[in-house]
Amino acid sequence: MSDKRFAGKVALVTGATSGIGQACAIAFASEGAKVACVGRKEKALQDVAERIRTLDGEALPIKADLSLTTESERTVNETIASFGGIDVLVNAAGHITSGTIENTSLEAWDEMMNVNVRAAFQLMQKALPSLIERRGNIVNVSSVTGLRAFPGVLAYCVSKAALDQLTRCASLELAAKGVRVNAVNPGVVVTEIHKRSGMSEEAYAAFLEHSKTTHPLGRTGRPEEIAALVLFLASAEASWVTGATYSIDGGRAQTCAR
Repeated sequence: MSDKRFAGKVALVTGATSGIGQACAIAFASEGAKVACVGRKEKALQDVAERIRTLDGEALPIKADLSLTTESERTVNETIASFGGIDVLVNAAGHITSGTIENTSLEAWDEMMNVNVRAAFQLMQKALPSLIERRGNIVNVSSVTGLRAFPGVLAYCVSKAALDQLTRCASLELAAKGVRVNAVNPGVVVTEIHKRSGMSEEAYAAFLEHSKTTHPLGRTGRPEEIAALVLFLASAEASWVTGATYSIDGGRAQTCAR
């Protein structure tokens, strides 16, 4: 018998090509899970799959744009066809752009909602038959912005607040079926998400430096730290935890916006 926490389990992880999603995919594999890695970049997907295989793990790279309606069902179907089912769904794919109530375009609003909320909702819905059958669970990667308001990232804040409420509502509806649903709410973590939104290297470096002053513990987070909490919530150790939105933010949620 393996002493690994997820031996014999299957984890479906979105946003697996970088940042928190990648750290989660590798962490689940390290703990014995077969991992379906979902992302949009073919080369990055193959790199993650290869890293998992070096850990003697099993990886299924799935190239998908989850903002498209048909992709969620295909992703779930491919995972089940290859691995036989789904025990853990981690919605880590995310998108951020800056914008206020005055200048956020409808296109930017829709893109944020489609990636951060609609895709997670669709994947949860499509994966549910297998999750119910295997008494699995869901962990959504939200943000401190889901719990607190911050200026300049309006649509992102709203999308993460919606993801938190989706987590809470789904947890109540699925509890009787044995499926737990939780979320993690990170503060600023060093990933590629801000640079993918158009932030320059110089601006990002300045943002990270400033973040040391806005997070009471005096530093930004690491993807591996978020992955560790995701694994705990997905594990049997958290078998009495559902509907939770867990802050993991160096104390950021306790401060005023600045």
